[in-house]
Amino acid sequence: MALRTTVAGISSPEDLAEALQAAMYLADDGIATAGYLSLALGKPLLLEGAPGVGKTEAAKALAGILGRRLIRLQCFEGIDAAAALYEWNYPRQMLAIRQAKDGEQLDIYRDDFLIERPMLTTLRRPESTVLLIDEIDRSDHEFEAFLLEFLSDFSISIPERGTLRAAERPVVILTSNRTRELHEALRRRCVYHYIAYPEPEREAQIIMLRSSAVAESTARAVVQAVGLLRQEPLAKPPGVAEAVDWAEAATALAQTGAPWPEAFRRSLGAAIKDEEDLAHLRPRLPLFIPGLAA
Repeated sequence: MALRTTVAGISSPEDLAEALQAAMYLADDGIATAGYLSLALGKPLLLEGAPGVGKTEAAKALAGILGRRLIRLQCFEGIDAAAALYEWNYPRQMLAIRQAKDGEQLDIYRDDFLIERPMLTTLRRPESTVLLIDEIDRSDHEFEAFLLEFLSDFSISIPERGTLRAAERPVVILTSNRTRELHEALRRRCVYHYIAYPEPEREAQIIMLRSSAVAESTARAVVQAVGLLRQEPLAKPPGVAEAVDWAEAATALAQTGAPWPEAFRRSLGAAIKDEEDLAHLRPRLPLFIPGLAA
């Protein structure tokens, strides 16, 4: 397999980290290195981590800096090849058959009757797309097994058309929230990276990078609070995206005249989005929001 040391002007993990930052994604050395190796080796990138740590945002940023269209395949329980790969447009085929003249040779398996789904689109246009297979852990084991040929050879088999192979290795990113273990066969085909919650200093930088309206003091206060909230037994602890939302929401309320502790309290719904979690936290909010009256 040929090694591509430079991809779209990116010749090192440091180049990729700099480009991602320009695309409003603050990458640490781990994700920048994994992303660069994925591009250089032409292998899929598997990102695991808790919900909200920035896995999907990483895919969006990478597509942006490569100047390619991001195609998202959202996985769910019961997803099958028809949703991921292709479907035949049966109503159109039937209409064409009815309208065909006697003796006319009609190919009902030509492109006109083929409905592309994300994987087929990527195989046909690998130079202009990035495929995001999002939350692969939500799919069934059968679908995971179905992906193996695609992820190793970047080819698929359509019974009526034969085997289709990508002209070049496409950029493919898989994400998993680790709700279940993925098969080793799938992991072997990927460059792997686990995204943990960022360190407080980096998370404050992320908030300020993503929202220029948020003051540094607000960002740091939110980071301190979400750090404590993540230690609570919550069904849905706040991720990085929720931290950004909370900082923006509190800033918006403060600009209407609300005092800061109250602005944090009243905007808590931007960070915590589960009623049972809110019920658990309400009597204990002064522990997380400094200055809030008990």
